[in-house]
Amino acid sequence: MVVATPDHFHAVAAMAAIQNGKHVYCEKPLAHSVHEVRQLMKAAREKKVVTQLGNQGHSYGSIRDFREWIEDGAIGSVHTIHAGCNAVNSGIDQLASLKEEHPVPPGLDWDLWLGPALYRPYHPAYLPGSWRGWVPFGNGTIGDWTCHVVDPVFWALDLGAPKTIEAKVKDYDFKTQGDAFPKGEIVTFEFAATAQRGPIVMHWYSGTEPIPRPKELEADHKPVDTGAVVMGDKGTICYGSHGAGNVRLIPDANMDAYKRPEKTIPRAKEHHQDWLEAIKGGTRAGSDFAYGGPLTEIALLGVIAIKLAGRKLEWDAPQMKFRNCPEADAYLNPPYRSGWTL
Repeated sequence: MVVATPDHFHAVAAMAAIQNGKHVYCEKPLAHSVHEVRQLMKAAREKKVVTQLGNQGHSYGSIRDFREWIEDGAIGSVHTIHAGCNAVNSGIDQLASLKEEHPVPPGLDWDLWLGPALYRPYHPAYLPGSWRGWVPFGNGTIGDWTCHVVDPVFWALDLGAPKTIEAKVKDYDFKTQGDAFPKGEIVTFEFAATAQRGPIVMHWYSGTEPIPRPKELEADHKPVDTGAVVMGDKGTICYGSHGAGNVRLIPDANMDAYKRPEKTIPRAKEHHQDWLEAIKGGTRAGSDFAYGGPLTEIALLGVIAIKLAGRKLEWDAPQMKFRNCPEADAYLNPPYRSGWTL
């Protein structure tokens, strides 16, 4: 089964398939809440179905190049990541119009489209393509792009769960504008050191908040608008969206001088084909829910931080709770509309 609905419907559709023993390919982000992610991971494991998250770049050769370069020590020990996407997914300019009444268009089953989301009257601002900018249905730019842009560093550096998350947002008040996402935000994640690497700080930039231009980037090169700048103690790597596209060391002289390591990581087939072959062979797909779930959680924790902008949240991943902010815990498992369950 392929799940390609708006974000708020991912979990209930995927869970229905899993409970019926169906293999599932689900578009990113995997779910709309951290609770949904954990439940999907658990169900997929118990039912032994083959799953795949729709972050197709995970099957590209470029993401494997990036990991091999990191493991080769191309930029030394990574300490800082600047990642993001310049897309603006925000309904904030249309908030006032939500007071208007509109008839449901012929052919649209509004009740079904709402699914588990809490009821609200139909409004053309929500769909067909604008739902990402609305909190009840989407996850903003951070939810739309994290599973593409953060995937390479998440994999190569074994980032795991962040220990803290903090958002900075301009001209936005969740208490009064909380139906919509802001036009831009900066979310900072701190990842603890592991036995293989030191601590890492990752800054995420959405929409109107651009990724800072690295000093090593030549003046005639375009800045990274969607992708990441990965900084180590011996150099810097830039890449674009989807599987570390156009990955390169900067400045160009460093790329030209770099002796690339052998390709030791097996190259994958096309992302859907990777899933289908895993089904046929009884193996794991490259970005199954066990991998794609924790990756998605980074985005969803960022969404919670946006709702509580200015507060540094301390995250306890094993216990699935915030150590210092019980208020934030309520956003981990928002209620469903009556009649809907996971």
